[in-house]
Amino acid sequence: MQGQARLAAGQIEDGATRLSRSHSLDFLRGLAILGVVAIHVSQSFPSNIPAVDYAFMWGWTGVNVFYFVSAITMCLMWTRRVEANPTRKFYIRRVLRIAPLFWLAIPLYLVVNGTGPSANAPNGIGPLQVILTATFLHGFWPDSVNSVVPGDWSIAAEMTFYLVFPFVITAFGSRRHLYLALAIALHLVNVDLFKPWAFELFSAYYGPGNESFVWSTLHISFLNQLPVFLVGCALFFSLRDGFAKSDAAIYAAFIALSFMANRASGAHEFNYLMINLALGAGVASCIRFAIRWQPIEALGRNSYSMYLSHFAVILGLRQIWPLPDGLVSLLIVYAVTTALSYLVARATWHLVERHAQDLAHRLTASTATTTRAEPVTAPSVALNGRSAGA
Repeated sequence: MQGQARLAAGQIEDGATRLSRSHSLDFLRGLAILGVVAIHVSQSFPSNIPAVDYAFMWGWTGVNVFYFVSAITMCLMWTRRVEANPTRKFYIRRVLRIAPLFWLAIPLYLVVNGTGPSANAPNGIGPLQVILTATFLHGFWPDSVNSVVPGDWSIAAEMTFYLVFPFVITAFGSRRHLYLALAIALHLVNVDLFKPWAFELFSAYYGPGNESFVWSTLHISFLNQLPVFLVGCALFFSLRDGFAKSDAAIYAAFIALSFMANRASGAHEFNYLMINLALGAGVASCIRFAIRWQPIEALGRNSYSMYLSHFAVILGLRQIWPLPDGLVSLLIVYAVTTALSYLVARATWHLVERHAQDLAHRLTASTATTTRAEPVTAPSVALNGRSAGA
């Protein structure tokens, strides 16, 4: 029994040591932003080579990598702190991490893109869309998603996850099977009940011809993304405490139930689940083997600002770009967009983000803050505060 206890303690310590290093997390964020930039560049500057454009299209998975890394990072930070009023301080840190740049992006993109009807807002942008976006509630109403700030659907999902995270981790603790059970339940509710009902409701509201728009917004809704975050939380505790055979059994059940629900409802979310589980395995492997590369880590530490700014960079380049569409043009624009977005991110770090994080530190600082005794036993290594999920 003592030998088993020492083995279990050693597994937790090894897992905690891996997770206490931010290099792999920054590396994953860097890969994620490279993917996000890739898909949006290829949409505006297609190579007209089907295989190349298809490969760039898979950059959408970068957002889901962000989700996994965000969930893992939130669990890591939560389990490393003991402080008074942890939930209130958690919200302060998250809001001051996300809100300042996002609020600056709202008027910028309103000026750049205007307020008229668009694919994301069939009836145009009004006060409702702006207010919902500014309060991070835009993910709950179809024509508020991506209508004010390009790509803001993922930020809505992130902020809503931050809202529920303290309650979930307080209730579940390190019992990773509970995170997976909730992920399964929510996935089935979404596929079998919510998505079909919401599709009929919003299709009637927006009228004929907008079915594709409604279906797309329901696909990127928070309820459809929350299982990804929950699987990320489960992965954190599996990496920290060690994987078990029961984990594989639960994932297998998840796949089987999703397949049956998908066949019954026609919600077309089974493939999305499979892709996300594959991405989760990749994220876990990257952390487990401590994969890192400093240039990509640098992008990862600035990925949030790059995410917000690269849309504007692409739009500006589209106005002045002298080369015709093709492979050479695509590759050059991809490199230029990445570089310019990184430079913008460095500027916003010094002008905005650094001051917001200093304020967050002052508002949450406490001499009573210590490392939690139960979940993590390895020496603490602080995560870089500029990381997208930190």
